[in-house]
Amino acid sequence: MDISDNKEKQHSLDVAEDSREQDWKLPSFTAELFQGRFRWDLIHPYPDQSAEDKAIGDKLLVDLEAVLRKHIDPEKIDRTGEMPKSALKALADKGFFGMKISKEYGGLGVSIFNYARAMQLVGSWCGSTAVWLSAHQSIGVPQPLALFGTLEQKQKYLPRLAKGAISAFALTEPDVGSDPAKMSTTATLSEDGAHYILNGEKLYCTNGPAAELIVVMAATPSIKVRGQDKKQITAFILETDSPGFEVVHKCSFMGIRGISNGLLRFNNIKVPKENMIGELGQGLKIALVTLNAGRLTIPAVSTGVGKLCMTYLQKWGNERVQWGQPIGQHEAVGARLAKMTADTFAMESVSFITASFADRKNADIRLEAAMAKYFGSEVAYKIADDTLQTRGGRGFETSESLRARGEDAVPIERILRDLRINRIIEGTSDIMQLFIAREAMDIHVRYIMGVLDKHKSLKEKSKLAGKAALFYTKWYPMQWMPNIPSFQTKHLSRQNISHLNYINRTAKQLARSLFHTMGLYQQKLEKEQLILAAYVDIGTYLFAMAASLSRAEMILSSNPDESVQDVVNLFCTEAREIIEDRFNGMGHHHRKLLGKVNAQFLKGRYEWMITDIMRDGKNT
Repeated sequence: MDISDNKEKQHSLDVAEDSREQDWKLPSFTAELFQGRFRWDLIHPYPDQSAEDKAIGDKLLVDLEAVLRKHIDPEKIDRTGEMPKSALKALADKGFFGMKISKEYGGLGVSIFNYARAMQLVGSWCGSTAVWLSAHQSIGVPQPLALFGTLEQKQKYLPRLAKGAISAFALTEPDVGSDPAKMSTTATLSEDGAHYILNGEKLYCTNGPAAELIVVMAATPSIKVRGQDKKQITAFILETDSPGFEVVHKCSFMGIRGISNGLLRFNNIKVPKENMIGELGQGLKIALVTLNAGRLTIPAVSTGVGKLCMTYLQKWGNERVQWGQPIGQHEAVGARLAKMTADTFAMESVSFITASFADRKNADIRLEAAMAKYFGSEVAYKIADDTLQTRGGRGFETSESLRARGEDAVPIERILRDLRINRIIEGTSDIMQLFIAREAMDIHVRYIMGVLDKHKSLKEKSKLAGKAALFYTKWYPMQWMPNIPSFQTKHLSRQNISHLNYINRTAKQLARSLFHTMGLYQQKLEKEQLILAAYVDIGTYLFAMAASLSRAEMILSSNPDESVQDVVNLFCTEAREIIEDRFNGMGHHHRKLLGKVNAQFLKGRYEWMITDIMRDGKNT
């Protein structure tokens, strides 16, 4: 890598770092975990819905189910690749495009918890419909306007959006995915200062081809910081009937075939200056804050799919007989069904507790929301894949084919195709791991990386080194001292209380190990992505364990059912095995060997393996 490559990489890192929320104004359960503190008090008692809010949600689900059953045909949507306009109108007429928009502006104004319940229901019915609603409300225009818009912007746009004016979010470009420093779409202030002139292209803009309004991220003129150009990314509201807006291409995908997604082009579009959201240079920060709550759609949809798979396999596991007994009684299949059940319980526990945090505004949920998205998308896909495997050929067969020959039309192959996008959309699992790792290490980045930062003066470094010494002198010894358990539990079994003690101990082990790794690799740690991924998995599973145990305690307080004890015990037992596997899998030799083989692969050293296949239409 030459000097210019290093500068470009550093510039990308600086842009990403500047876009972060810099402070932790509210507590975060998982941020505390990564610092070695198990704050049971932050998640227990489990923050369930109030009776009043639950009643609102119950009615919402009844109305939503009626619209879904009457107007949404998932099989037809998958087959034709089109969402009928009549279906979108039916959803809009009932206010479902305005679930998160306040009543003041004509929306339903439901809680995040009830929104999660609604999306869980939609996810169990039609993946494409879930994407239409989510792209509009979670990352489209309503959310950033609610958080950062002016009163005039809210009054102008939110009523339209609540009535069903479709919106979208445009960040990704043909040559730019998760590296906004390379963004080429520009917004230049006009000579009269009244407009910004928008030019560029955006790819994979969900809802974009059908949208009336789009949040567009564009590069505005750079500013000088310490003698260096600092890229400014700014957010704008674009009305798609503006001259110069073009839908270049509508994309087709392996799943969620009924969505509207494509390549958009902006040709000298005049965007009124008052359509800027926030201030110059705040675009990426607005996007990240918006996504904190916006990501909660995916764990909700994932939970809905997990529950749906449970219904399919409970029936199949009892009715399908092989070798003289129902397949659910075969140990291998039975283990699959048990793990699916435990994982679904954990997904819902994580989804709802994070939604509750968002409603109550009593926690910083940037880590929890990212973990909920990461955990839900990965686990749900595994559940769907296991469901397909358990149904064998009938899992691989389409629901229409099954129905045509008189069998139950179980659409698991479609569900699997639809689910696959969740590990990509709103931040791939790889990006989620990096994002979570960065936020988890924030305290160490401030101190260790701060002292090593070549941009800081000697005086700044000395001051920071003094603060670091004071912090670590107290903090580090604490990571070797056993915590005195203070868990207030009335209904959990002894086994489940042992899981709480495990979280308590392991949080300290995680904090120590992460600190040692930071000290070992220092500024090169960003390259050790496999290690970072392992730490993220450990923290994520500790969070899922704690959320599940807290929710089990709540359920058992009114329903002392042994099945609740068993399912949370199973999840925690499985989670502990995964956590120990991640701790044990950070060996240097294995990662070095992976890197060596990869380097040889990229150099073409394995051409001898890929003969006798068709390449570019020719037999090689």
